[in-house]
Amino acid sequence: MSTGPSEGVASILDTLRVGIVMLDGNGKILLWNPITEEILGWRSEQVVGRRIQDFLEDGYGEGERLRDQALREEGRWRGTMRILHSAGHRVAVEGRVTLLHDRQNRPVILANIVETSRIRAVEHDLAALDALFASSPLGIALFDTDRRYVRVNEALARLNQVSAEEHIGRTVHDILPSWMADEVSAVQSSVLETGEPVVDIVLRAPEGPGSRSVSYSRLTTDDGEVLGVSGVFMDVTERHEALEKIEAARERLALLDDVGVGLVDRFDVTAISQALASSLVPRLADYSSVMLISAAAHGGDLPDIELLTGKPLFQLGVAARDEGPTVNRMLRVGQDVPFLADSFFGRTLASGVPHVASSPRELLAATYPGDPKMQAALDLNVHSLMAVPLRARGVVLGLLVVSRAEGREPFGRDDIALAMELADRAGVSLDNARLYARERAGALMLQRSLLPQKVPEPPGVTVAYRYVPGSSGTEVGGDWFDVIPLAGGRVAFVVGDVMGHGLHAAVTMGRLRTAVRTLAGLDLSPDELLRRINDLADDFVQSSDDPLIATCVYAVYDPSTRRCSIAKAGHPPPLLLTETPEGSWEAQAIELPSGAPLGVGGVPFEPWELEIVEGSVLILYTDGLIEARGEDITQGIERLCELLSGGPVHRDPYTPATIEDACDSVIDDLDSRTASQPDDDVALLMAKLGGLPQGSAASWTFPAESYAVRRAREVVRRTLREWGLDALEDTTVLLVSELVTNSMRYAHGPIGVRMVRGGSLLVEVSDPLPDPPRERSALPDDEGGRGIRLVAREARRWGTRHGPMGKTVWFELALA
Repeated sequence: MSTGPSEGVASILDTLRVGIVMLDGNGKILLWNPITEEILGWRSEQVVGRRIQDFLEDGYGEGERLRDQALREEGRWRGTMRILHSAGHRVAVEGRVTLLHDRQNRPVILANIVETSRIRAVEHDLAALDALFASSPLGIALFDTDRRYVRVNEALARLNQVSAEEHIGRTVHDILPSWMADEVSAVQSSVLETGEPVVDIVLRAPEGPGSRSVSYSRLTTDDGEVLGVSGVFMDVTERHEALEKIEAARERLALLDDVGVGLVDRFDVTAISQALASSLVPRLADYSSVMLISAAAHGGDLPDIELLTGKPLFQLGVAARDEGPTVNRMLRVGQDVPFLADSFFGRTLASGVPHVASSPRELLAATYPGDPKMQAALDLNVHSLMAVPLRARGVVLGLLVVSRAEGREPFGRDDIALAMELADRAGVSLDNARLYARERAGALMLQRSLLPQKVPEPPGVTVAYRYVPGSSGTEVGGDWFDVIPLAGGRVAFVVGDVMGHGLHAAVTMGRLRTAVRTLAGLDLSPDELLRRINDLADDFVQSSDDPLIATCVYAVYDPSTRRCSIAKAGHPPPLLLTETPEGSWEAQAIELPSGAPLGVGGVPFEPWELEIVEGSVLILYTDGLIEARGEDITQGIERLCELLSGGPVHRDPYTPATIEDACDSVIDDLDSRTASQPDDDVALLMAKLGGLPQGSAASWTFPAESYAVRRAREVVRRTLREWGLDALEDTTVLLVSELVTNSMRYAHGPIGVRMVRGGSLLVEVSDPLPDPPRERSALPDDEGGRGIRLVAREARRWGTRHGPMGKTVWFELALA
C-alpha cells in the first residue's frame, strides 16, 4: 500500500490544521508554514526574522518563562497560548514545543500548533463515539469498504453471542448464519454502492425465536471519500410480537367486518352457508364447512335440542385450500353428516360450547367410528379441528367446522373467540333466512291462491300468461291478471298492480280482483268499472294512513264484432301485435288516455274502442316487465315491442303454441337482464283475438211497431232451424217475444235482436230506453209483468248491460 501523499485524500490532519513554527535559540522565527498562515493570518515573509514574543499575548511574561524552564529541564512543553492574529484579535491555540539542536549543537525550537476550538470538537466527537459504543443498549458496528468489522460494541457482541474482539477483521459471513449473512451482506453492498441508507429491516434472530431490527448507512468524509458502513442493531422481539398481535387483531376485525357485510344482504340459507365457509379460507383455516339441522336448512320450525340426537346435519357450505378426491370425500355440499350423541359434534350441539380436536384420536371421534370424512381429514394432514355452534335466539342451528392442516399453528384461544363471534353473527343471518324462507313460501302460496287457478278460453280467443315473483323476499307484490267470460261470448282481460309489497299488498290485490270479477258480471263498460272500483278504494285498505294506490288496465273483447273496448288507470299501455301489409308482424303500444291510478281520484277514466284485425295479439303486462334501472319506461316499452315483433309469434300467430313461445321469449329476456330474479313482480297476459266461426251470429233491427214481435219470432225460429237447434225453438221464441214486447211497449224506438251460437245460445234484445227492466210479481188479473220472471226462470242466466245508445237485455240457454 502506498504511503506517499495522495491528492484528494483527506485525513484528520486536514480537519485539525496543524501549523509548524521553527524558532532559533533566541526566539526568532525561522519557519512559518502555510497552515500557520491560515490559522494566524500572517504570511511567512511578514514574520520570519521577528521574535515570537511579538505575537504572544503577554510578550515575555510569566508564561514564557515557564515554557523556557520546561524546555531546558525536559526538552518539551505542551500547553495553550493566545497568539495575535493579523486581523488584530487573539487566537487560542494548543501547542506542542520541542527543543532540538542542529549540527553545530545550537538550540532550535520546533512548535506544532492547533486551534483549540478544532481540537476540542474532535475530542468531544471521539468522546461521544466512545460513550456511544460503551453505553448504548443498541448493537453498533463499523465496517470498512471490504465489509469487515472495524469496531463493535458489547451490545452487539451479546446479540451475536460472539465477543467484540472476535468480530474485528471478519465479515458477517464469519459471524452470522448463512441464511442471514447473505441478506445482510447484500444490504451492505447496496448501501456502499448507492449511499442510500437502509432503515429498520426486521430479520429473524440467528438463534432461537425472536426478531432484530437492522439499519445501515454509508460512512464518508467531508470530501466524500467512502470509509465503509455503519450498522445499528436492535432486539425487537417484543415489538414484533406486539405488532403481530395488533395485526392479528386487525385481521380478525377485518374478517368479522367482511363476513358481516357478506351476510347482511343474503336471505338464502344455502347462499349464507357458502359465503360464510368461503370467507374463512384461507384467512382463518385451510378447510371449513357449515352444517345445519334439517329445520334450519329447509325453513321449518326449530326442534328442542334433545330431538336432534341421531339426526344428521346437512352440509350446505364448504371451502378448501386444495382440490381433489380426498377433499371431496371430506367436504361436499349437500351431503348428510351423521354423528353419535356422545361424539365431538354431538357434545358441541348439545352444550353449545365450542370444542377443539388436536389429536388423531379426537379427530376420529368427531362423528362416529370409521367415518370416511374424518379419515380423509387425517389424510389431508389436518391436525387441528374446531367445531363451533351456530346459534340464534338461544337455539342451536348447526355447526361451523374449521380445520388447519400441516404448516399452520393449531387453533388457540383467540381463534376460538373469533370463531364464536363469527358463528353468532352467521347464526342470526341463518335464522333470519330460515324465517324468510318460511314466510316467503307462505306469502307466495297466499298470492298464488289469489291468482286465477284456471284461465278460461272463450270461443275466438287463445290465452297465454306468466307470473314471475320478484326478488323482494317475503315482500311479495300485488300484481295480478284475470280472464273473465262475459255474456254474449265476450271476454274481459284484466292486469293490475297494487303499489307496495308484502302480505298487505297481496291481500289488497285479492280484494281488487274479487271486486273486478263481481263488477264485470254487471256488463259495465271498462271506464265505468274502473270508476266504481275507484269509488270503493277506501274499502280495500286497512286504515286511512295506508291508502290504496293501484294501477289497472281493463279490456273487453267481443269476438262476434271483433271490437275491443279498453280503459286504464295509470297503467303501462297495452300492446297490439298485428300483421303488416308486407306480411310481417309488428307490436305497437295502444295510445289511450292514461287515467289516474286507483285510489287517487279526481281524474275521469276514458274508454278507447278499436276494431281488431282477426288474429292480432293483445298484450297486457305490469311495469316489472319493462322497468330497468337507469332506463326510461318508454325505452322498456320499445324494447318489448322490438322483442315481440321479431319473436316466435310472427311465425304462426294462429296456433296456441306460438303464443306460449312468445311468453317464454319475453320471460327469458327478462331473466337475462335481471339474473333470473326481477326486482318486482311480473304479470304477463297475451290473448290472440279472433272472430266467431262463420254463421255463428245473426242480428236484426225492428221498428217499434206492432208487427215487430211477429217478425222477431219468425227470424228467430228460422235461424234456430238453420243452426240445428230445434230443441230450443219454443223456449227461445217465447222469451224473445216477451223481451221485444217490453221494448216495443216502453222504448218507442228501434229494437235490436241478436243471437250468438257458441258454448251456449246467447240472445240479446236492445232498445234506446236506458232504464233496465224490473222483475216483479204480477197479480192473477194483471195482463203483463210476467216477462222478466219468465226469462229468469227459463234461461240459464240473464242480465242487463248499458251501452251508449240504451240498454241490452240478454239471456243464455244451454245447448242440448
